[in-house]
Amino acid sequence: MIMQRTTIKLFAATLVFCSIVLSQDVMAQAKKAPAKKPATPTNANPFGKDDTKPAATTGGGGTQQPPANNPFGAQAQNQPPANNPFGGQQGQAQPPRTNGNQPPANNPFGGQQGQAQPPAGGNRNANVPIEVIQSNQGNDPLMDPVRKSLRAESAIVSDQKERTPLPYDHIREDDAVYRQKLWKVIDAREKINAPFRYNTTEDNGNQLFFAILYKAVTEDSIVAFEDERFTLPYKDIEIFKTKFSGGVDTSDVLDLDGNVIRKEIRKKEFPVDSIYKFMVKEEIIFDKEAAKLVHRIIGIAPMGPLILKGKVYDGPHYPYFWIYYPDLRNTLAKKQVYNSKNMGARMTWEDYLENHLFSYYIVKSTLDNFRDQKLEEYIKDPLFRLLEGDKIKDKIFSYEQSLWAY
Repeated sequence: MIMQRTTIKLFAATLVFCSIVLSQDVMAQAKKAPAKKPATPTNANPFGKDDTKPAATTGGGGTQQPPANNPFGAQAQNQPPANNPFGGQQGQAQPPRTNGNQPPANNPFGGQQGQAQPPAGGNRNANVPIEVIQSNQGNDPLMDPVRKSLRAESAIVSDQKERTPLPYDHIREDDAVYRQKLWKVIDAREKINAPFRYNTTEDNGNQLFFAILYKAVTEDSIVAFEDERFTLPYKDIEIFKTKFSGGVDTSDVLDLDGNVIRKEIRKKEFPVDSIYKFMVKEEIIFDKEAAKLVHRIIGIAPMGPLILKGKVYDGPHYPYFWIYYPDLRNTLAKKQVYNSKNMGARMTWEDYLENHLFSYYIVKSTLDNFRDQKLEEYIKDPLFRLLEGDKIKDKIFSYEQSLWAY
């Protein structure tokens, strides 16, 4: 009996121990397993049973609930959808989670508080000093000053600065039995007229003929006129210079970091290459006392198209200014003409023009011109205008030849 009771007690204790171990295992698995959500029917109210949420719409005038696929969920009123790019609560659109009103991540200016900032190269609109650069490189034949040579450039000392033109022979009015006025145009693009475009700098300045005329007005106090009758002189020399100024060019000077440290203003070069025509007004006189035909130049004018601030506009060429030739003779007597064949046989510009060693064509004359018109006003064809100018030359030449008897 005692043996049976002991066996029953051991069996009961074993059962109790096993039940305790099983209960602990069940509790441990219950903690690890996720809680199951209660099943919700497809047409269930997504807002739950809270009376503060809007109710479903009924046909009899009941309250209105959002549809079953309401993206706002059941915990907030009028919340934005889950993919709202602004996030936030209570349906309020909010910017990204950055400080204040910052620009987007791809803002090219960077910065904060949504303010556009310039690039790292610096602010080009900052107050920086302005420096005016004087043109002294000897490139502009009109504006650059002439730099004197510190040594003799040639093996022979020239005395051209001391030259003066010979005075004209006096012609009595009674001895001038034949007189005509001609307006000639010299085109420097012709090979025979190439010395007019000889663009080089010597001790007496640039040898370009237009530069000689310009500096005669600005440096030698020669009076320039607006018309061919010499009635309207340029009284203000600064206005005259402005007319032939190429304008200015402004450039920024940057440091190694790209910041503007100063602005430089330079004068742009005047397009002197666009001026290759010159008009000459002269009078042809037959002096019966000397028995010869005399050519007297009265005025000379450079011609070119319309040029404003260095920009050349297409159009007809017209005289820029007129210079009374007798006033210009002293200046031309000190300037030498380029001789491509022999530099030792150079002559002055005054001799070159007085001897008429240039080629030209006539654009106007007083011969059979009752209306004082230019040839282009009544002869439209350019070829016929050239032929008419040659006829005028032949008539004047024939008059001189007809006075001689053989």
